[in-house]
Amino acid sequence: MSNVVLKKSSQEMMKMMEHYQANLTGKTPPGGVFSAKTHGCTITAYKSGKVLFQGSGCDVEAKKWGSLPVEETAAKKQTKTKASANLPNNISQLSAIGSDEVGTGDFFGPITVCAAYVRKEDMALLKEIGVQDSKNLTDEKISDIAKQLIKFLPYSLLVLHNEKYNKLQATGMSQGKMKALLHNQAIGHLLTKMAPEKPEAILIDQFAKEEVYYQYLKGQKVIHRENVYFSTKAEGIHLAVAAASIIARHAFVQHFEKLSKAAGFKIPKGAGSQVDTACARLIKEKGKEVLPAYVKLHFANTEKAMKLLRKK
Repeated sequence: MSNVVLKKSSQEMMKMMEHYQANLTGKTPPGGVFSAKTHGCTITAYKSGKVLFQGSGCDVEAKKWGSLPVEETAAKKQTKTKASANLPNNISQLSAIGSDEVGTGDFFGPITVCAAYVRKEDMALLKEIGVQDSKNLTDEKISDIAKQLIKFLPYSLLVLHNEKYNKLQATGMSQGKMKALLHNQAIGHLLTKMAPEKPEAILIDQFAKEEVYYQYLKGQKVIHRENVYFSTKAEGIHLAVAAASIIARHAFVQHFEKLSKAAGFKIPKGAGSQVDTACARLIKEKGKEVLPAYVKLHFANTEKAMKLLRKK
């Protein structure tokens, strides 16, 4: 679905609302001023000053208001960011499930995986509340957006805590397989929650080749394959992946805060030298036996922290 966004003042919006009086839908989204529907176009005005025109007739309808669009059409945007030739050309415009994970490269904290469903008619609202690649957002902004998303967006969130992660890793299970199992499970939970509605596509932020992903899932009772696609940088391809990433990141940050509270000091993210120091402090203050609840033991940071303690 094509769309055009214009920037308008509150006075101009009121004139537009009067113009579309006979076409008002009576269903105004959160943060909206009005929503109207004409032949071939849905018009939604937001308090932020943006007016969204959606549908086959969006260009014609938007031109009536004599301003150039402040944003490109979704189709043009996605042409720039598409990262896989195997994706449907119009995937960015489909009602889709997006799936992404957070925390795999962090020494402290869990892995969180989220699958979220974004209907095409909700895309304008997601853009309005600021959904985008979570790497461009602060934790504070992510939290703000996530709290809005979980109120209306169908999603499934899974958290692999450190204790379970370490037990699985000790059996020889790779992190890649853990992620594949979590994605498949989160997607399954969401499909059940949505039924009988089905997505037009399922897009997974790619962490392994497609054949490797399905090899990881070998032996599972249910493996979701229908309309499933993979792409790197998927957050820039479909808003569903961006939304999933934001919800997953929000959950990750919340669990991180709980770990910091339990530790008695602020735990750093990532896997750099600062986490080595934090781990050494944790061992010194609470004992090595608490580590499985806090960290991914097989990371090199564990041994680095032990070396720091031996130097003292």
